[in-house]
Amino acid sequence: MKKVLVLEDESSIRGFIVINLRRAGYEVIEAESGEEALEKLAEHRDVRVALLDIMLPGIDGFEVCRRIRAGNSRIGIIMLTARSQEMDKVTGLMTGADDYVTKPFSPAELTARVDALMRRSGGAEEENDGCIRLAPFVLNTRNRTLEKNGQRVKLTQVEYSIIHMFMENPGKALSREEILDLVWGRDYFGELKIVDVNIRRLRLKIEDNPTNPTYITTVWGYGYKWGA
Repeated sequence: MKKVLVLEDESSIRGFIVINLRRAGYEVIEAESGEEALEKLAEHRDVRVALLDIMLPGIDGFEVCRRIRAGNSRIGIIMLTARSQEMDKVTGLMTGADDYVTKPFSPAELTARVDALMRRSGGAEEENDGCIRLAPFVLNTRNRTLEKNGQRVKLTQVEYSIIHMFMENPGKALSREEILDLVWGRDYFGELKIVDVNIRRLRLKIEDNPTNPTYITTVWGYGYKWGA
């Protein structure tokens, strides 16, 4: 069964999430503190998606996200944010999260987000077992890895999906709406800003000068293109 970790210190909210994920067919691992979440992840290494609340006793959700990403680039991470915490959404994405869900959220929205991230975190096998080469990059679609000048670039699953999309469409301008559909799926409930924040994070990893990008370039008023 597909495993999801839920880190939420408020028992009523955690219970709501757990019930709905179980109804959707997931096995749920519960934690009410950041320290407990990290311990549970060490015990359950087959967890494929983690839902992390931000405001917690002890270490907060941002720090848990950073520690997870330091040792695991494949697990999907969704941050649970309050409607007033606009900067928390951006901060969560920049620390390595793949997505965020704003409280209060509906069961349908929550399960759709988890379903979409589960698919990208290994739920579906990559059909193409070859490599895409656009110097200085080599994207191995069988191992889902990226190298730049022979050096491995550590990517999250969302970052891999973005770079895969761009390298399959070199020179093609893609709108933010197209990128959202291709990477997050047509059933995604979120906002276009998630595209911009993830591309900003990806540029920090692949560009020689992220403030003057040459690979993922901006098409002003429209979207982005692979400019290599």
